[in-house]
Amino acid sequence: MELDRADLKLLELLQRDGRTTVQALSEAIHLSARATLNRVRKLESEGLIEGYRALINRAVLGEQICVFAEIALKDQRQASVQRFEKRMAAAPEVVACYVISGRYDYLVRVACPHLAHYHRLISAWLDDASLGVEKIVTNIELQTIKEFAGFPLLGPAAGKS
Repeated sequence: MELDRADLKLLELLQRDGRTTVQALSEAIHLSARATLNRVRKLESEGLIEGYRALINRAVLGEQICVFAEIALKDQRQASVQRFEKRMAAAPEVVACYVISGRYDYLVRVACPHLAHYHRLISAWLDDASLGVEKIVTNIELQTIKEFAGFPLLGPAAGKS
């Protein structure tokens, strides 16, 4: 799908606030409300917009720890990798999981109510031979400087001087 400036502006606005009204969106991109709604629906049907979520203020939830775990698997066989990834996808504490290059195979972001909970969680992963976890290196988040707020959107003229 080819994106024009209006599409990119819509994506930018909706990343900031998915509850922005069609009327406000249409005013921002200088199109009618009907044309704007059609564009949003097309962005959704094309899979560019996968859904809408509420951003939760973690501080209001109470004390929590956030941990970045670097995880190495014992082997890279497809069955082992699939088992591990399925377990990560199913764990409610795992808020993000990435395949990475380097010394470790995965970078996993974990949110837990306290350190003891995290310790029990990774102990279970290490003890479960079917997961094939060789090593976990834990990095505790001390302070969040910037949280993910959306992808940078480059316009059609980006990169041209």
